[in-house]
Amino acid sequence: MLGVPSPPPFADPATVGSRILNGVNYASATSGILDDTITGVEQKHRTMLILKLMQGYRYSLNQQVLNFERTLSQYRMTMMNNNTNEYRRMMNGTTLNQFLAKSIAIVASGSNDYINNYLLPPLYRSSYTYNAQEFGNLLVNSYVRQILALHSLGLRKFFLSGIGPLGCIPSQRAGRLAAPGRCADLVNQMVGFFNEGLRSMVDQLNKDHPDAMFVYGNTYGVFGDILNNPSAYSFTVIDRACCGLGTYRGQITCLPFQVPCVLRNQYVYWDAFNPTQSAIYVYSWRAVHGPQNDAYPINVQQLAQM
Repeated sequence: MLGVPSPPPFADPATVGSRILNGVNYASATSGILDDTITGVEQKHRTMLILKLMQGYRYSLNQQVLNFERTLSQYRMTMMNNNTNEYRRMMNGTTLNQFLAKSIAIVASGSNDYINNYLLPPLYRSSYTYNAQEFGNLLVNSYVRQILALHSLGLRKFFLSGIGPLGCIPSQRAGRLAAPGRCADLVNQMVGFFNEGLRSMVDQLNKDHPDAMFVYGNTYGVFGDILNNPSAYSFTVIDRACCGLGTYRGQITCLPFQVPCVLRNQYVYWDAFNPTQSAIYVYSWRAVHGPQNDAYPINVQQLAQM
């Protein structure tokens, strides 16, 4: 939507040289804001070898910030020009500062800190240690420290995505906290504390750092609209996953060689946890073009023009 190609993944050994000039994707499946969250996935699936093979290695958000620092060192490093056999720097200090100031950091994290941490009391003590509001505050404060670390490294434009209605994903609908045919309202209330805290923190960050712009993405509001008005977006299935097993196809997530639904663009959820590409497109479009209720205080298109 902004005319920028999809950035290559950080973990790909080929993501070096000119390939990093349009950005890098540091995202890591099942990771979270808290370092402890990734260990919960390992414990949760410790007897399911096939899932462990699928997941591979994970980077917490803290580690993703460190990975970004490694990319910065590549921007500064001296490289060989194959045409002239001469060595040159990819960017000097001034050029790099300008490059970072014009770049947009899109950060989406926090869902797994609930799914694979707070909502797993047999494996984690976080729900015994913190009530829902305290845990939301813990996540927001940890999150902001990591965002400020990125700011200190030179980034100035941030889109910070809130958490969607986790109580409505197939895995939570199939769980113990949801009444039959309903979302798990208690889970949705939990993530509300995080979202409210993050939105307030965006105001504070913009006040404290006038050299930067921080934008809050109202994930909960957009997906709530999709779930309440699915026909407006051409969706027909809002509770079941396109691929998975069990109740709502949300008790065991999509496995290798399993045949998914045929009309996946009519489903809001791809598997037990994740939206489909069609649902993500709706959110992305509204984040880029939408009003303040979707992206606050400005949208991504306006952010890009700054």
